[in-house]
Amino acid sequence: MVRRHGQYQVSGLGLYVRDAGRQQQFYTDVLGFETVIDEPGQLVFMRAPASENHHDIAFFTIGDGAEPSSAGRRSVGMYHIAWEVPTLDELAAIRQRLVDAGALYGESDHGANKSLYAKDPDGLEFEVMWLVPAEYWGDEENQAIIRPLDLAHEQRRFAALAADD
Repeated sequence: MVRRHGQYQVSGLGLYVRDAGRQQQFYTDVLGFETVIDEPGQLVFMRAPASENHHDIAFFTIGDGAEPSSAGRRSVGMYHIAWEVPTLDELAAIRQRLVDAGALYGESDHGANKSLYAKDPDGLEFEVMWLVPAEYWGDEENQAIIRPLDLAHEQRRFAALAADD
């Protein structure tokens, strides 16, 4: 982790996957990531859109014989990664790309953030989320909220709030 602007941030994730090239294609097509390093058949390092990191995620090929992750079911492990997008419009655009890729499996309104949940080609879960501006968190800041996400409603709601500013 690195310290920037008074906070800790994740500076890169490394995942073992069946085929780094397959992940590379998915992350490029669906999430708009760019390739930084590509060693075909071995590894791929990628950067998220507008990221200042050298890379945000690295995929290391271990082969098609790898078993699915049992993290959270039969073993400890990471539940998911969350990618933050800058606008609700970007969240809506990614939602459509996730649907088109057959990767979207859930959507939640957590109060302080609006989230999409998806699975990559190896079935590893990830989240794409928009963080609500802190001045709108209110009492929901300290609550574990899970309610259905109405993305179109949230886009209208926050467009109206922005127009009032």
